[in-house]
Amino acid sequence: MTASVAAPATRPPPAPRAVVVLLAVWHKIECWIAVLAFSFIALVLMIDVLGRELYGPVMSMLGIKVGATGLFGSQKLAVFALVIGSFAGIGIATATGVHLVPRVAFKWVPASWSPHMDRIADVFTGLFLLGVTWYGVQFVIASKESGVLAAVINVSAWPIQLAIPLGFASAALRYFIFAIWPAVRPLPPEFQE
Repeated sequence: MTASVAAPATRPPPAPRAVVVLLAVWHKIECWIAVLAFSFIALVLMIDVLGRELYGPVMSMLGIKVGATGLFGSQKLAVFALVIGSFAGIGIATATGVHLVPRVAFKWVPASWSPHMDRIADVFTGLFLLGVTWYGVQFVIASKESGVLAAVINVSAWPIQLAIPLGFASAALRYFIFAIWPAVRPLPPEFQE
């Protein structure tokens, strides 16, 4: 009796260790940026609410006039932190494979073509995101040149707006890395909503 041996599935070659380490460090940095941004939002808004709802009324009951007791510019600061955290999230979603993927045309080509189609899709997505990055850079440059100030706190808006092109560039570069070294592409989730 002879047993037929199935040919092993072809796996992409592993990425160089330096690339794997770079991606891991890059991901960790983006995660920390997001965690710090959202922690900042929670802290600023908590201080603002406690000042207005606790400290101010207690001081009034004691007959002490303290004036405005909320944190000045807290909502604007929270929005800035939200922009930074959200655009760091684009890179995080790409790194972990949890971004939304439309399931259109997934069965149009044979399954054996999947590795090649994935690489083509990664290049296409990377190019698209580079285009979005370019528009983000143009937006930031226009904001800087016109001297746009953030309402309420009167600081230049462009340094915060830099998070927009940086978030898209981060995702674009990851897609190019996935196209070059498919082994570092995150596995898709078991199901997507």
